[in-house]
Amino acid sequence: MRVLLTLSCLLASQSLMAQSATDDPDAKAARLEAQMTDAERIGLLSGIMPISFPGLEVKVPQGVPPTAGYVPGIARLGIPPQLSTDASLGIANPGQLRKADVATAMPSGLLLASSFDPALAERIGATVGAEARAKGFNILLGGGMNLARDPRNGRNFEYLGEDPLLAGTLAGHAIRGTQSQGVISTIKHFALNGQETLRHTADSVIAESALRESDLLGFKIGIEIGQPGAVMCAYNLVNGYKACGNDHLLNRVLKGEWRYKGWVMSDWGAVDDVSYLKAGLDQQMGYQLDKQHWFGQPLADLVAKGDVPKDRVSDAVRRILRSLFAVGITGTYEPQPIDYKAHAQIALDAARGGIVLLKNDGILPLAATARNILVVGGNADFGVLSGGGSSQVTPSNGAPRIVEPGSDGPTALFSRQLYMAGSPLAALRKALPAATISFQNGYSPEAAAAYAARADMVIAFATKWEGEGMDSGSLALPQGQDQLISALAAANPNLVVVLETGNAVTMPWLEKAKAVVQAWYPGQEGGQVVADILTGKVNPSGRLPITYPASIDQYPRAALPGLGLPDRTPVKVAYDEGAAVGYRGFAKAGETPLFAFGHGLSYTRFSHGPLSARAGASVRLRFTVRNAGDRAGADVPQLYLVDRNGEKLQRLVGFQKVVLVPGESRTLTLDVDNRLLADWKDGSWSIAGGRYSFVLSESAAKFGKPVIVRVPAKTWKE
Repeated sequence: MRVLLTLSCLLASQSLMAQSATDDPDAKAARLEAQMTDAERIGLLSGIMPISFPGLEVKVPQGVPPTAGYVPGIARLGIPPQLSTDASLGIANPGQLRKADVATAMPSGLLLASSFDPALAERIGATVGAEARAKGFNILLGGGMNLARDPRNGRNFEYLGEDPLLAGTLAGHAIRGTQSQGVISTIKHFALNGQETLRHTADSVIAESALRESDLLGFKIGIEIGQPGAVMCAYNLVNGYKACGNDHLLNRVLKGEWRYKGWVMSDWGAVDDVSYLKAGLDQQMGYQLDKQHWFGQPLADLVAKGDVPKDRVSDAVRRILRSLFAVGITGTYEPQPIDYKAHAQIALDAARGGIVLLKNDGILPLAATARNILVVGGNADFGVLSGGGSSQVTPSNGAPRIVEPGSDGPTALFSRQLYMAGSPLAALRKALPAATISFQNGYSPEAAAAYAARADMVIAFATKWEGEGMDSGSLALPQGQDQLISALAAANPNLVVVLETGNAVTMPWLEKAKAVVQAWYPGQEGGQVVADILTGKVNPSGRLPITYPASIDQYPRAALPGLGLPDRTPVKVAYDEGAAVGYRGFAKAGETPLFAFGHGLSYTRFSHGPLSARAGASVRLRFTVRNAGDRAGADVPQLYLVDRNGEKLQRLVGFQKVVLVPGESRTLTLDVDNRLLADWKDGSWSIAGGRYSFVLSESAAKFGKPVIVRVPAKTWKE
């Protein structure tokens, strides 16, 4: 009888957690570290990427699979080897080097963020963690939560939006889910990793107070909730110092003020000097990608000469061991069967929870009486697009379609565009058997428009591929798709546009489209879910986790710093907007976006009861939500701070996803994190006492009546 992985891993993780509760991980780590030789200690502080690239050959021990990272264990002390896997959106198989090895491909991080659903994040994290363990991996390189400061960032699709409360909360719950399966999760990339262009040499420049109130606040929330075993530092510089050798970020903030107990691992190829150990880095990973194996013999020589204190080496080792034991990793994981069918259902639920209905002039959901429908573009006859780079997953639901645009260098594989099997066209035909549904690939706008003119309605699928290592040059849809959509709209007024993108895009055709669905990169089950939403089988409930600008000119940096310059060219990226990221910046500048943060439509209607507030140790907000329509659905009421002693501002201070049947009401109570009311001043959080105004909202642009509460002054350290 086949063992169901999800249940078996859950029971195993419960046993491991019970064991760890009786054997303090700090004490066990200290006990084992004291028994180690200097060579054994040094050996735990670096690891290879067990894959040989041309010019970057490395000796891979027998039995170690092609994966992201490997650090040998110490058998005589029972310390297991560390096997890391890329896994932002599912278990990656780099270059498909592990033959026939597939995994459940989850939707993109932005789609998860659009769900505004911590429970869903935890469920996804647990599923990916279970698959990692079943494949023999014990470290998952997930937990991506850099804030989306630029809508052209090629890795925004992996992350969780522009707001620190939303991103930190979802990242923390995903990490918690992963580690419940006995697999360590990282949180990454620490910190201010805001663009892929010149990512090794871009210097992110920002005031300390602004950094604390934005990106670092998101990381802190994620760490508090998820307790990740490791923090992965970033490639970029922060205020003049490389993130992986940044004494202020790693020693003062992370390990000092935050009292973080885990270890700091480098990103692959992010270490420039052995001095990074003193600056707070504990482990050099993928060291063959660096100029030197700094944490190998160079470190051993400095320790032997007394130039690096042995206590610092011991501290790094204890941090690594402590995280292994805290999560319950005491041995190697043998491969186990995976119930991909059960996990596909979780990927399906995830896509259902985060696809966003941006616009609907009454054309959706599609009527069962729809007869002559033309589907155009986006490879909709085959499947759905996914983002590229280290997060790329080889899906479990069938062979993908791979587009090779051509590239060179060690990251050439990152340029491959992968479409996951599961055709939206086929799913629509199955859902609407009485309709005639035809397809045009959209290569010729004129030909597609001619067919569109003869159809009752048109569904255009538009795609924009994003990936690690590169940023978009603009917010426009590539390869003439804006022109294609405009031609379709001119030929047929009944136009629905489905967007598969990794970022916000501009929409010059918006007024001519009757409906727009933001499907993001919806994962391996996304084709079915898009059809379910178009036909009304699923009521859309996603809300935007990023702001859609009308133009890039509404952002602080209309020109992307460094775009087009030779690799490794130093460039400064001045984050003069400070903590006013995304919707906060739009509110501060009085700009009107194309679509606001938090926006999303439903096939039912919700009403929000009056908001009440009271102040105590924290501000408590209370309100009622009612489904006033005729369909079951999920609402995401949002709470914003909009005025503080006469200062106009916008800060998301609370949210909750709630599922209601028609006529059902629910009263919700949320406590506001004091840091969302405060400013960072002189090394402390400080709340200015006085009158604070809060609103209950459908988005960052559609507010209810404010409620005012008097909040006492308060100052405290981290």
